[in-house]
Amino acid sequence: MEQEILPLVNNLGKQVGSASRKECHSNPALLHPVVHLHVMHPEGKLFLQQRAFTKDLYPGLWDTAVGGHISDGEEIQEALFREGKEELGIDATGARFIMNYIWKNVNESEYVHVYILCYPGTVTLNPEEIKDGRFFTPEEIREMILKKMTTHNFAHEFQLLEENGHINFT
Repeated sequence: MEQEILPLVNNLGKQVGSASRKECHSNPALLHPVVHLHVMHPEGKLFLQQRAFTKDLYPGLWDTAVGGHISDGEEIQEALFREGKEELGIDATGARFIMNYIWKNVNESEYVHVYILCYPGTVTLNPEEIKDGRFFTPEEIREMILKKMTTHNFAHEFQLLEENGHINFT
């Protein structure tokens, strides 16, 4: 199988090179862009996915509804729409941009493009990517974070979204 090539970006999100997915996931000096889509139900719940146990990073932990790499040569919106279809079978064309931030850990560094979508429909989980998924109340999410059932990245991003009033649970 051919190795996926990802763009490398600077701290402003501008492409400065490219590297393999494997290189990006083993060298935190290589900043690469990703998209995250938070899916809100009109009743005030947020969808989370439980990552498949076959994932190379954070298997089995709960995470953002949709998240994925932007491929080399791919536009941000293209990646957002592709990942929405791949992971949950949803159309993300109505998603609203929220923010960018840089996330670093011992394995990798990501330039994160965050979007939110109000979605009253049903989702179709991709079993290769996702073990489970459903809508949660804010209280349930905060409890999951306390019990370390979510990825660190999701916990951080959820806090940013709440602190800045980007998600509304009413």
